[in-house]
Amino acid sequence: MQYISVIGSGTMGNGIAHVFAQNGYQVSLIDINAAALEKAIQTISKNLDRQVAKSLLSEQQKVDALGRIKTFTVLAEGVSNADLVVEAATENMSIKLDLFRQLDAASPAHAILASNTSSISITKIAAVTKRPEKVIGMHFMNPVPVMRLVEVIRGYATSDEVTKTVMDLSQKLEKVPVEVNDYPGFVANRILMPMINEAIYTLYEGVAGVTEIDTVMKLGMAHPMGPLQLADFIGLDVCLSILRVLHEGFGNPKYAPCPLLVNMVEAGFKGAKTGEGFYQYTAGSKDLVVSPRFVKR
Repeated sequence: MQYISVIGSGTMGNGIAHVFAQNGYQVSLIDINAAALEKAIQTISKNLDRQVAKSLLSEQQKVDALGRIKTFTVLAEGVSNADLVVEAATENMSIKLDLFRQLDAASPAHAILASNTSSISITKIAAVTKRPEKVIGMHFMNPVPVMRLVEVIRGYATSDEVTKTVMDLSQKLEKVPVEVNDYPGFVANRILMPMINEAIYTLYEGVAGVTEIDTVMKLGMAHPMGPLQLADFIGLDVCLSILRVLHEGFGNPKYAPCPLLVNMVEAGFKGAKTGEGFYQYTAGSKDLVVSPRFVKR
């Protein structure tokens, strides 16, 4: 396996492209937006610079990694020689199904089609292709260059051979792959999202404030980041989307999103990426400032 195509140049997509290129693979990074691709390359370059500054890479290794990445705005051109395609588009079912129909038609017959989805059914995605045995989940964690876990999700029809190939490939990227079966939320988000949702309910019901809730989880449970700060980091819209997948998939009211979360997303307060969620975020500042909406008056 030599040629990797990555669909989507956002936070996850550029991180995935970075890791493959750093480990010697030829990468095609694909996005319909040329400006987004340019920004992605700048982000990858900055992240590689950080690794050089920490003596994790040499300057030449950085140059070589960047040289392995080519960008495309036309999907068919970007996947024409792919051995593996990793889709990292927005967490939206209809978008992913449409993409996989296109990928199935445009990719070489031998290519494995993987999704970085954090909750959407691999089995459902695979069903729109003519190669369901070659469709698999490859769920990287954010930030991809730093986090070592890869959830490898087997769809109902995913073959043993394809699963082994992706498990082995993940190890070559110096990641730790964990094989899981295809049920809503897989493992990571089936456990994480109800915890985040419960933290939001705890705030919503007035049990404690933002700082207090996060402090309890950081100091009491040794979490590096409190659940409300983590929700902001992930994106409140992404959290809401995953909870809805869990709620619909299991039909269990325990997965119902907290009304506060729904209201915040509908109002456009989606966390760090919009500048405000449970905390306020100012460019260039690392101070953790609680949103005025949650400060007692």
